[in-house]
Amino acid sequence: MNKEHLEIITDKLAISAKQIENTARLLEGGATVPFVSRYRKEATGSLDEVQITAIKEQLAKLKEVDKRRESIINSIEKQGKLTDELKAQIENTYALTELEDIYLPYKIKRKTRALLAREKGLEPLAKIIMKQQESNVYERAKSFINEKVPTIEDALQGARDIISEWINENQRARSKIRKLFSRKALIKSKVVKTKEEEGIKYKDYFDYEERLNRCPSHRLLAMGRGEKKGFLRVSIAPPQDCALRSLKNIFIKGNNESSEQVYLAIKDSYQRLLKPSIETEFANSSKEKADKEAINVFTENLRQLLLAPPLGQKRVLAIDPGYRTGCKIVCLDEQGNVLCSETIFPHKPQEEINQAVKKIRLLVNRYKIEAIAIGNRTASRETESFVKEIQFEKDVQVFTVNEDGASVYSASPTAREEFPQYDATVRGAISIGRRLMDPLAELVKIEPRSMGIGQYQHDVDQNKLKGSLDRVVESSVNLVGVNLNTASKHLLTYVSGLGSQLAKNIIDCRKENGPFRSREGLKKVPRLGNKAFEQCAGFLRIQEARNPLDNSAVHPESYHIVEQMAEDMGNSISELLNNEELRNKIEIKNYVTGKVGLPTLIDIATELAKPGRDPRKKIKVFEFAKQIHKIEDLDIGMILAGIVTNITNFGVFVDIGVKQDGLVHVSQLANKFVSKPAGIVQLQQQVEVKVMNIDIDRKRISLSMKDLT
Repeated sequence: MNKEHLEIITDKLAISAKQIENTARLLEGGATVPFVSRYRKEATGSLDEVQITAIKEQLAKLKEVDKRRESIINSIEKQGKLTDELKAQIENTYALTELEDIYLPYKIKRKTRALLAREKGLEPLAKIIMKQQESNVYERAKSFINEKVPTIEDALQGARDIISEWINENQRARSKIRKLFSRKALIKSKVVKTKEEEGIKYKDYFDYEERLNRCPSHRLLAMGRGEKKGFLRVSIAPPQDCALRSLKNIFIKGNNESSEQVYLAIKDSYQRLLKPSIETEFANSSKEKADKEAINVFTENLRQLLLAPPLGQKRVLAIDPGYRTGCKIVCLDEQGNVLCSETIFPHKPQEEINQAVKKIRLLVNRYKIEAIAIGNRTASRETESFVKEIQFEKDVQVFTVNEDGASVYSASPTAREEFPQYDATVRGAISIGRRLMDPLAELVKIEPRSMGIGQYQHDVDQNKLKGSLDRVVESSVNLVGVNLNTASKHLLTYVSGLGSQLAKNIIDCRKENGPFRSREGLKKVPRLGNKAFEQCAGFLRIQEARNPLDNSAVHPESYHIVEQMAEDMGNSISELLNNEELRNKIEIKNYVTGKVGLPTLIDIATELAKPGRDPRKKIKVFEFAKQIHKIEDLDIGMILAGIVTNITNFGVFVDIGVKQDGLVHVSQLANKFVSKPAGIVQLQQQVEVKVMNIDIDRKRISLSMKDLT
């Protein structure tokens, strides 16, 4: 890492140079963010994943600037126009916009109006006018009349075209206008004539205006979508008089005919060149900012969804509810293996209630079912009511499971690969049951954009969205840890240091040789070398392993420390893990060395107290109001229990047991100002809401949490 990069990142992130340097070295050496965050705290100064990711992103941006700088220097050099002064200016610039401003006069242009005017020999006239010392420009323009320039006005127009280009390429002018856009730009949207009816969904933006720097991401993305669909025209610009005044202050030096020509060129340059150029810049940068906010909302929702409380290894009967085609049922064992699949028809039109009751009782008894999972979409409430009426011989918990994306998964190649013997409807039921048992292990198989969370996720930069979502999945998987002997290939893919091919190799090795007995066994997996082992080993768990530390987050590189602790206490590692009194006697400061510091030792001590424990919360049973099944059952003023299904910057969507989720607008979340809903609620949180408004025709429900929390 060079000195300039280091200084820039230090200033940008307010992190010490040493921390950044060490972190960059680890990342460039092939270490993953989860590994660096968890197992290299001494080197990073205990930076978290967010900070390490920020360093990684800043490094990537600076490398992009370096690449562009090199390209610009090569281009100008080929033109024979690269001076030492210009090269130094380019080499000392680290902002892409400034680099492009420097390069603009040297950019190979198409046939511009200024270029055509130069070909007609009008550049000397432009220089005369630009000096603003000539009081009779019309007389001077006469001398430039020829076959290509038939009139005085043609001569002056050509000169103004050249001046307009000079103004557009002037770094000071571009900087001034850029600052003006930053402070005073308005974003305006107008409906396209004849599109009022077709674009009625965007009625709020048919004649809309707002300061760009105050426009929230969801509004900006909504206008962008309306424009993309052809319903709206969107523009970004500051008041024109302010822009022209700024340019006059730079370029007008007198009060004569030449100055008047320069002012005409200023107006032309701003309207035709400068404004469109800077508008595009700000449209892109504001879209990028809105994308970032929307992606942050989406990724935080995804993190919460992936880390939702699991039921754990229990026997589950899962139901994918339906009317005409019936309810698909599967029974799963503790590892999520399918024991049987059936179909029942308790609802209209068949209403085979007695047969359905008998079948469910039989399955619950035969397969020792401990919990029932019911998908939360079509016929969910009716199926839930039906199941809860059944008298079982033992307690069986009933859960409603969010099935967003289950249908996408059931038709995917992943599902066909896992369950080639079942059709899509049965695979959907399997997914519902497995989501209850372990949301993380099941949801990693599903495209996150199919999960019904976030805001405007289809309108943002899809490459950036995918990158952010992949990082969240990787972070969540490694936070929880993965059972090496039961994890699917898709789950293993996200483990630090692995990836698709090594995950497949692990599965193949497991099939061929049986369960892994130790982490050391990973070294026998084809193509899994020392670096991959270093990166992944601490995040993989082996239950009932020969070495109990193999079922913990203690990294194999630190086993010798625990072994020394046990030896010093005169006990085995197992005794140390099972005896809190023994562990409390350990003086971890005694184990500090040149390579191992307190951060690692504190993590080891914490892990010894709860080896392999799942960091996720415990699952809770939830019940909707029994009398509420459809939107028509609602009345204004009702207070109902609900589950948060989606969080956006403008509000929170809550499932209250009808087919449509209700919206708690950000202004209705609390008895105080709320800037970000994510600071008030979490995904899957159980909340109380009050019904404020019901629009049956548009299927919209307005809710409030004021005075209820």
